[in-house]
Amino acid sequence: MRAGVRGWWRSNASLRRPGAALIKRIKADPALAACDVRVITYGSDDTPASPESARKAAALLAAAAPDPAVAEAVPPAVATLDQRGTRRVLRSKIVKGVDVQVDGYKASLVDLSVIGAQVLSPTILKPNRQVRFTLATKAQPMRCRAAVIWAAFEIPKGAVLYRAGLELLDASGKSVTSFIEANKK
Repeated sequence: MRAGVRGWWRSNASLRRPGAALIKRIKADPALAACDVRVITYGSDDTPASPESARKAAALLAAAAPDPAVAEAVPPAVATLDQRGTRRVLRSKIVKGVDVQVDGYKASLVDLSVIGAQVLSPTILKPNRQVRFTLATKAQPMRCRAAVIWAAFEIPKGAVLYRAGLELLDASGKSVTSFIEANKK
């Protein structure tokens, strides 16, 4: 068994390199054929670090640096969406005590964006279900369809609650934005 592992390790030497699997996937994807992949190693296990390899790595990095004129033409992001970069739009925390209706039942609104909401509901909410979502705005209630994307069961202080993430399917972005501005923390 030991010889088999050594044989595999030697025959798959490219997989031992950092990022080898990612580079292999990029090269295999026809949609990413135009991507330029450069691997710069400095002091890896196979080659000892030397001043010459450091100069070569610095030259490659300088060649790969973007043109300053292009960097100025691209505007920086106005606001960071979140720390992990996983959100499509900015979510806003809502002040406590703002209630909404989910399928006609009262729920507390935790946060809201133009495409989704997080709610705490005493009634059961199951993923992959469509619900009616109602925001009580000043002019008139804003009603839309929503899909329950995820749900979690909670028991804070003995009360049974369902925390759920909803995707707003046909909400008016203008109405939601004005509601957020009026009720955000």
